[in-house]
Amino acid sequence: MAAATPALNETKLNAFMNQAVTDMGAAMHAALVIIGDKLGLYKAMAGAGPMTPAQLATKTKTNERYVREWLNANAASGYIAYDPASKTYNLPPEQAFALAVDDSPAFLPGAFQIIGAMMRDEPTITDAFRTGRGVGWHEHDPELFQGTERFFRPNYAANLISTWIPSLTGIETQLKKGIRVADVGCGHGSSTILMAKAYPNSTFVGFDYHPASIEWAQKTAKDAGLSDRITFQVAAAKTYPGNDYGLVTFFDCLHDMGDPVGASAHVLSTLAHGGSWMIVEPFANDKVEDNLNPVGRVFYSASTMLCTPASCSQEVGLALGAQAGEARLREVVTQGGFQTFRRAAQTPFNLVFEASA
Repeated sequence: MAAATPALNETKLNAFMNQAVTDMGAAMHAALVIIGDKLGLYKAMAGAGPMTPAQLATKTKTNERYVREWLNANAASGYIAYDPASKTYNLPPEQAFALAVDDSPAFLPGAFQIIGAMMRDEPTITDAFRTGRGVGWHEHDPELFQGTERFFRPNYAANLISTWIPSLTGIETQLKKGIRVADVGCGHGSSTILMAKAYPNSTFVGFDYHPASIEWAQKTAKDAGLSDRITFQVAAAKTYPGNDYGLVTFFDCLHDMGDPVGASAHVLSTLAHGGSWMIVEPFANDKVEDNLNPVGRVFYSASTMLCTPASCSQEVGLALGAQAGEARLREVVTQGGFQTFRRAAQTPFNLVFEASA
């Protein structure tokens, strides 16, 4: 006997359909943001005042008909302003700050690169749902690696030196005097380079298991003239070499690890007396229901496509996910042997913890 069809609340259905249409537009528009970033369309409009499609196409050496359609889509999305009287388009300064200024703390195109990579990786993740197998970071679309660096770097630049390091117990003073620092899971090395620039008396080693990221980081450090106090090595969080580090840092990566407890124990074994472990993680509350908001939506979605598969591809496969929350992270860190764990700082997008022996 077929189950009875539940009565539908038409008001609720229409509200959901409106939300879905908004989401469809946002998802489709993501590709246009990537195009605008790659072709320099946003940068060409920044500070230029009202422009016609032909003017923008000429300035960027692109096709006017494509540019006109791109502009209209951006205007419909609220990314660009349109003046019907003059039939011109303008990039408001607030949007320019987020779309055309690479070192802006609000810079967004890197996030859209991540989204594009996630969409291209959908068949692989769909298969992982069926099989339960993991998908390592190195198995993803290469755009993910550059997009991640471009997305996270402005946030680190805005907070790391000014707020996060000063929130640690005595570490800023030690860095100014000179200590050894290990930046684990360093990716393209943005965090390592920011610290090296700020604290010239200290030396830094960036570790990541992904060889292509380490190659990128090495070149970036060389171009920045920092090779004398930064080295980068391919190594995993549970086995990176060295000891007597005054500071060990993990930026947005502990939850990606298959065995974060094992990583915690290894960090403890490599710290100098009086040293600290700084753990930067995505902002999350401890209860699922408290994360059901726009920020949680982004992090849960990224975690489904990137973080959880990465952990499942490694030994143990604890799969904390990007919304683990402070209580769960405290368990992991203290199980690794740390006696002290505290929240040192936070932003709307990050939690910053300090652990010590």
